[in-house]
Amino acid sequence: MTSVRSHWFGIAAIVLATGLFIVSDSLMKLTAQALQQPLQVLFMRCFFGFICSAVLVLVMGQWREIGGAFDWRVLLRASSEAASTFFYMTALANMPIADAIAIGQTAPLLVIIAVAVIFRERIGAIRLVLVCAGFLGAVLVAQPTGAGLSPAAIYAFLTAMTVAMRDLLTRGVPSSIPTFVVLSASGFILSLTTGAATLALQPWLPPSPVQWLTMIASGLIVTLGQMAIFLAYRRAPASIVAPYYYSFTVWAVTAGFVIWREVPNSLAVIGMALIVGSGLALLFVRSRQVQEAVA
Repeated sequence: MTSVRSHWFGIAAIVLATGLFIVSDSLMKLTAQALQQPLQVLFMRCFFGFICSAVLVLVMGQWREIGGAFDWRVLLRASSEAASTFFYMTALANMPIADAIAIGQTAPLLVIIAVAVIFRERIGAIRLVLVCAGFLGAVLVAQPTGAGLSPAAIYAFLTAMTVAMRDLLTRGVPSSIPTFVVLSASGFILSLTTGAATLALQPWLPPSPVQWLTMIASGLIVTLGQMAIFLAYRRAPASIVAPYYYSFTVWAVTAGFVIWREVPNSLAVIGMALIVGSGLALLFVRSRQVQEAVA
């Protein structure tokens, strides 16, 4: 019974986490539209997110392991995180939130391809077909014209690529380095890079009190989302909770409609369904393969 409760806790935590991420992203998009300073807004969110992560490191007693933040693998992962955040913010500022999220969710498919190429892991015909279906879904969401992909769609695909790189690098981070130390390192590098980019490329515009509060809330909410992800995978097996990460798309479509009255067209809906469906099917196939290997 306890195991069942843990599974439900993990599922609830990951659905909550994806919802929190969408709320944070929506606040950031709204503030960027009002201030017309996307880099400055991104810096503010990253800075307040870093402060929240640092507080969690102290509260959870992980400060004793803070030296792990300087491990080259942690720094390389943080650099990939910074790149993906830049690309995502640019895509988010110029396309519907549901489309940006849907294309970004091809990252797990890219991880599968990268693992096959780099580590020579056998994909198999079924998984290869499902990966191709996911990419077809991304193309349907992006809907390239005769002139090619829109710049926003290209940034969304670059987001997926750098997220996949980050996830691959996460495999190499020593398990002895606590989670929130790794997150704080990413937050620190993000704050530095976005702050430097803001000073170099945009004049600083004084935010209104409401915009300050919005960005503080966005940084806090994204940190709470990261904590919920941590708790989800701590309390329940990855095979149980991972499929529910695709609730991201549901939250994104809901936010797009409620806040911006964005309604995906039929091709985009089909594309989103292909991305989510292929991702869930890949998880199922992988789970069956693991069970057969154990048996």
